[in-house]
Amino acid sequence: MKALLLNGGPHEKGCVHTALTEIANVLREEGVATQIYWLGHKPISGCLGCFVCQTKGQCVIDDKVNEFLAIAKESDAFVFGAPVHYASACGTITSFLDRVFFASQSFKGGHVFELKPGAAIVTARRAGTTAALDRLNKYFTILQMPIVSSRYWNMVHGHTPEEAKQDEEGLWTMRVLGRNMAYFLKCLEAGRKAGIAPPKEEEPKITNFIR
Repeated sequence: MKALLLNGGPHEKGCVHTALTEIANVLREEGVATQIYWLGHKPISGCLGCFVCQTKGQCVIDDKVNEFLAIAKESDAFVFGAPVHYASACGTITSFLDRVFFASQSFKGGHVFELKPGAAIVTARRAGTTAALDRLNKYFTILQMPIVSSRYWNMVHGHTPEEAKQDEEGLWTMRVLGRNMAYFLKCLEAGRKAGIAPPKEEEPKITNFIR
């Protein structure tokens, strides 16, 4: 079992990394391998709406999106982490995830994310956290991903990593999330070993508002 944790913040070792590390430590204690993937601080383009990914099997912009998809294909669970910018998840991660989720549906046979558990976490100096979480959680619900929750909204407060480490409740929330994620993965693994088949796929029915 492997969990892929995405650091969507501009700082490799910033507050988002601090929160993700708390989750990763618990996952490893529970026997789940982890990888923290940092987006970096270079600009990431949003989706061009060209639909090339549907025939090419990857995004036409060959950057970290395709690299991440290759890793995600072999991962069993996901945690997306982002700082709050203007009461929303930062622009880098939303541009990235727009392309990742759209291209994933055609990526080397698809099923990169479907039925794999996911969770989002955010960090902020003060406010905007719940709105940012709402933004990120929508990615999970469009591709049949079970959302793993904690005992509070998944947020850590702090302007610097040192301040984030003082948010004892926030870090507790991250640890609970890690344990819940590990438990869910173990349940999925037990189900597979017991021969429980995934839900039967139905032919998609796409209806535009204007026909």
